[in-house]
Amino acid sequence: METVTFTNIIGIIITFILLLLAFFIYSVPSSNKISNKLFASYLVLNAIEFTGFYSSLIFNEPNNLLVASREFSYLQMPVLFLYILSVCYSDFKLQWKHLWHAIPYIIGNLVMLPRFYMGSTTQKIELFTNFNSLYESYFSHIALHLQSVFYLTAGFIVLKRAKKIFKENYSSNTITTYNWLFQLLLFTAFLYGFAIIKNVLKFFGAPEFFEISHKILVISVLSFVCWYVLKALRYPQLFTGVDSKILLSTDLAKKLNTKENTKKIEQLSLFMIKNKPYLNPSLTLRHLAEEIQMNTRDLSVLINQSLNKHFFDFINEYRIEEAKNILKNPSKKEFTVLEILYEVGFNSKSSFNTAFKKHTGLTPTQFRKSI
Repeated sequence: METVTFTNIIGIIITFILLLLAFFIYSVPSSNKISNKLFASYLVLNAIEFTGFYSSLIFNEPNNLLVASREFSYLQMPVLFLYILSVCYSDFKLQWKHLWHAIPYIIGNLVMLPRFYMGSTTQKIELFTNFNSLYESYFSHIALHLQSVFYLTAGFIVLKRAKKIFKENYSSNTITTYNWLFQLLLFTAFLYGFAIIKNVLKFFGAPEFFEISHKILVISVLSFVCWYVLKALRYPQLFTGVDSKILLSTDLAKKLNTKENTKKIEQLSLFMIKNKPYLNPSLTLRHLAEEIQMNTRDLSVLINQSLNKHFFDFINEYRIEEAKNILKNPSKKEFTVLEILYEVGFNSKSSFNTAFKKHTGLTPTQFRKSI
């Protein structure tokens, strides 16, 4: 009977957690159904990969199912990238053109076809015995590492642009969504970077260091999976995206060739003071433009270019001033910080404290004590 190792046990635990989380995300009610399905698919693909950690306990000898399960690794990064797109952009839709992401998967299977898929069981045993010295193994490792670098870079670029659009057009505090995605990409990049080091040790002869690095990687993956489980359980609604068709204010300024308009700035300032639209926690640039009866593009250029502020920061300035007035008001001294942040348009204590300190240099509690 095959001896159960530390790697076998961790692999089984990771597979179970990934499949459980995939089921949870797939079944939880959400407006972001495409995002949920893509991320659930990503988790399932990872679960399939981790069956390799204990495949020797299931299969007595190599077979085509074992070979096919390895090749699913080519689909992980494309699915993760599509997930990033679907989270960042609420108008994202899966299209036929996205099938080109499956090309590496097809090529990978074609490379394995002659000797692995079409070989006999005896040939497979011999091939797997010397797998690390085969050209198929070199091709697979190099291709997967290059693919990961490409998709991680593309993911960071998409996230950077989406975050900029969000700051210029949205005032709600769900910008933490993008921080989570950034953490996801950063952790994934760390895991893939560590995997590259591990594989270099494997191919260029350092067995003792390879075993150590392999165990560190396995534990890191388990930690990563547990971290995202906690995130998903705490925020089952997952993420809210932005409209990918929205242009950045710099692009609008170039197209419109708009100059600073003093009258419009005064009009905007008076409207903000009189009507207090910033008290709405879900206020967007489009909603404000409709209220003030101004073209959305003109308002975007006015705030982001003429005032040199992101919409996110522009709105928060008014919210912080409103909060300061409440903190200074003797008749409202019984108001807690939590009550104040909700009243002025925030929906998170951490984002309120961050914004307050950014604009005043003090926390709300410190500001109240200084009065």
